[in-house]
Amino acid sequence: MSTNVRENQRETVRKLCLQQGGVIRTAQAIRAGVHPRSFYVLIDSGFLERLERGLYRLAELPEIGDPDLVTVALKVRASVICLISALAHHELTTQIPHEVSVALPRHTEPPRLKFPPIRVYWFSAQAIGSGVDVHTIDGVPVRIFSREKTIADCFKYRNKIGLDVAWEALRFYCHRRRPNLDELMHYARIDRVQNVIRPYLEAML
Repeated sequence: MSTNVRENQRETVRKLCLQQGGVIRTAQAIRAGVHPRSFYVLIDSGFLERLERGLYRLAELPEIGDPDLVTVALKVRASVICLISALAHHELTTQIPHEVSVALPRHTEPPRLKFPPIRVYWFSAQAIGSGVDVHTIDGVPVRIFSREKTIADCFKYRNKIGLDVAWEALRFYCHRRRPNLDELMHYARIDRVQNVIRPYLEAML
């Protein structure tokens, strides 16, 4: 394969990556006419770096700010970042996530992802369709529940993540940022935890 062809294919891969937030899948490169051998040469040479099996990133780009969230967003398209991972993103917890917490619609096939480690929570259609914000992280759209929805979810799943985590998040939310209590209670009603949250709010405000 000539040097010119390889350079053309290198530029094809670069353009595809830049169009997609800096990442590319092996199948996408091959469909675009990049020879598999050339693609793996780009990986071996350090032009591309591996994020996950079949998913690569343009190495010349700045370091990813939150690679785990980006990888999950790219690999598990139906997911929404939730609970402790969402709290960490919103700076509403002292917990350090050791896995990515993701919400998926009920009856969805469990994701097959070796890395990063994830923990799946199954949400109803109404719960997973409410309070979703899209944040662009390193050019990749990542779906994350809003602060208010996340706190309501934490009270809903308090037996799984700990009531202390939910209580701490509510304190941070009320004391560090301008709270939108109407919105918080809206999501609490969706999650059917308004009567659980209300006493904590009354004790705090």
